[in-house]
Amino acid sequence: MCSAQRSFDDLGTPLHDVTFCVFDVETTGGNPETCHMTEIGAVKVRGGQVLGTFQTLVNPGCAIPPNITMLTGITNAVVMRAPSIDQVLPTFLEFMGGCVVVGHNVRFDWSFLQAAVRRTNGPLLGNQRIDTLGLARRLLNDEVPRFGLGELSRHYRFPKQPTHRALDDAWATVELLHLLIERASAWGVTGLDDLAALPTVAGHPQWRKLALTNHLPRRPGVYQFVDREGRVLYVGKATDLRSRVRSYFSSDKRRKVAQLLKETHEVKHQVCPSSLEAELIELRLIQQLQPRFNRRSKRPIKPSWVKLTTERFPRLAVSSTFSEGAMGPFGSRKEAHLIVEALHSAIPLRRCSTRIGRRGFEPAEAECSAAQLGVAMCPCSGTLSEADYEPVVERVRRALSGEAGLVLGTLERKMQNLAEAERFEEAATMRDRASAYVRAIDRRRRLDLLGGFDRIVIEADRGARIELGRGGALAPPRVPGAAEPDVPVPTLEEQLCVASWLQRHAGAVRLLTVSGSLSSPLPALPDYKPRAPVVL
Repeated sequence: MCSAQRSFDDLGTPLHDVTFCVFDVETTGGNPETCHMTEIGAVKVRGGQVLGTFQTLVNPGCAIPPNITMLTGITNAVVMRAPSIDQVLPTFLEFMGGCVVVGHNVRFDWSFLQAAVRRTNGPLLGNQRIDTLGLARRLLNDEVPRFGLGELSRHYRFPKQPTHRALDDAWATVELLHLLIERASAWGVTGLDDLAALPTVAGHPQWRKLALTNHLPRRPGVYQFVDREGRVLYVGKATDLRSRVRSYFSSDKRRKVAQLLKETHEVKHQVCPSSLEAELIELRLIQQLQPRFNRRSKRPIKPSWVKLTTERFPRLAVSSTFSEGAMGPFGSRKEAHLIVEALHSAIPLRRCSTRIGRRGFEPAEAECSAAQLGVAMCPCSGTLSEADYEPVVERVRRALSGEAGLVLGTLERKMQNLAEAERFEEAATMRDRASAYVRAIDRRRRLDLLGGFDRIVIEADRGARIELGRGGALAPPRVPGAAEPDVPVPTLEEQLCVASWLQRHAGAVRLLTVSGSLSSPLPALPDYKPRAPVVL
């Protein structure tokens, strides 16, 4: 029996360890929804060794067209006593198991198999698939003019020749698969993920540079694209260096990737014990080297804070300096102003900038627009006392400290009312403000979590040990007998990076040692991300 279906983490499995199920079907026509299978043939192989074969005729439950009989030699009389697909399918699916499925134009054969599974109300199959037709077009295009299974078998004189019968065609496809794997090895293809990506990789204008990735390991780390003059063009991180860098030649469709690969002369790398260390090193290298093709993290964050002013009637302000009770830090003033809008939408705090001295001021001829609309309490009319205004200020203080319910409840009601009134753009604006406020609180919680412990040691990334000090400082590996290493104070960007990593990997790490607190009694925050519409 074949092993369980492989996960995405295992796609780097060496090809000699992969179990392939090479199969072929004969059918009554070309449409899987209206036509049916008449024969299934399959060969299971691993490391060049045949593990088993499967072959059976199938009664399609309908007449076989004469042209199909002339092509395959399968007649109505031949399949009359054959089992139906309902009888055949469970046995074949058990034979196939979780193997990597291979076929010549595998999409055709696979579509008939999936259609049969649907008719029997079975679950859709999720096996990884390899198409020898696509591989042949990329690897053999300089040797043969056409890529049909028959033409290729005759050209390369395979011992098994296709005959439009399922098992014979499967055997010919096995011969072709082994030839293609041999040819692909010249391009550094040694793993399953490399083989699956090769048809698109080989079609890339810069695919000849794929050899630059042959030395990359399947380990976490940081990679650098370097030009002929030794200038670093781009810095990136990866949990699998080889797979990530090779993806630039296939699945990465970003606009500047083509120019990046055109200028690349060398790919350097640094293996890291964990993906967390890779993220931190990437951040430091980008700020140090300022690579031309990197857009993010090139400038240190200039944090902004949202706080209350110290006037008699306080209002909200965005500042670049921290003060007690302020909310932040925010990576941009734009994000901070969005928080101000969220608080103004939920709490009727003063908005106008009229100066108020110790002796007060003369009432204005007209109240400010926010007061006239009834969305803010403002002393500009001269009728609002400090005692009446203080409860509003206190609500804002509590909202800035993280009491989410004071803001989110009001924003949710307004969002619901606007949506019911079909004012969808205004409802979306209210949702964006609520989402920004939630992000701000979540960021503050994560940073507070880093300050709650003096030292933690966790195990992650396939057994890698990570030691963090107060504030999320990453400690270097300890050397027995050596002095305690100095741990640099992390920057704000590094703190946010560590906090985000811990949140993303919370369910995949194992806590070994903790000194201090590594928990939060606060309730989970709601998610205001837009949902994709459901198509009925």
